[in-house]
Amino acid sequence: MPDIIDGNKISEEIHAELAAHLANISGRKPCVALVRVGDDPASISYVAKKSKVAAKIGIESRLNILPESTTQEQLDSLIDNLNADETVDAILVQAPLPKHLNEQATFNRVSAAKDVDGFSFANLGKLCQEDKSAFVACTPAGIIELIKRSGVETRGKRAVVVGRSLIVGKPLALLLMQKGIDATVSVCHSRSENLKQICKEADILIAAVGRPNTITADMVKDGACVIDVGINRIPCAEKKSGYKLVGDVDFESVAPKCSKITPVPGGVGPMTVAMLMANTVKSFFARSQK
Repeated sequence: MPDIIDGNKISEEIHAELAAHLANISGRKPCVALVRVGDDPASISYVAKKSKVAAKIGIESRLNILPESTTQEQLDSLIDNLNADETVDAILVQAPLPKHLNEQATFNRVSAAKDVDGFSFANLGKLCQEDKSAFVACTPAGIIELIKRSGVETRGKRAVVVGRSLIVGKPLALLLMQKGIDATVSVCHSRSENLKQICKEADILIAAVGRPNTITADMVKDGACVIDVGINRIPCAEKKSGYKLVGDVDFESVAPKCSKITPVPGGVGPMTVAMLMANTVKSFFARSQK
């Protein structure tokens, strides 16, 4: 069986490192403003988790809850106020937003200096230029930390990213290509031909498509490292909740072929929150030095 990459354990290590970094500061704590629009159950859960982790590390979190009926103008006004608030170091707008709101315009409304989600054109542009001041999207940044801290060799290796979203696929491909990581990167998507063959050539295979069990054993090279980004809820009568969480990878069939693999849950998910906290601390110190 492969090594199971424990995202919970690695994220706890990062939490401890950040807490130690903040232990001796005087004055105000770093502050992240969390913005939630509506009452989507998953969004409620994610925001609550972020607030809990922030408190453990020593970061203040301020929750701003807006009703489902919020207009774009009202959301923009809140973001403008948070941008201007000198006691706020980081702003996170929880996605997905209600369909009548423009996510891309909202992400770009957040000041680049407080955009700890890394979704704005300013931070994506900095990432392209390998500018170290960039805030990198939290899930891709967390994947890179998982790879590094698990001892996965990347230099010259073939990395295949299945998924081209702004949140994961695109920034992750840029990170994997960076000097010092030096992977040879392919990005696949719903229109890719010969997907199975491309995936089977990967030394590092990352699945981020949002469809359960998309990656099966016949798509994976022996000894590959497989990173599963998917979090999908599927019906399960055996669970009290009526569903269970599975990834984009068919874990049971794929795991025996891998050298390393992330589970779902407990793999990439905790790292996303850890990197949000790391970005908030980065913003706090960058702003305090001005």
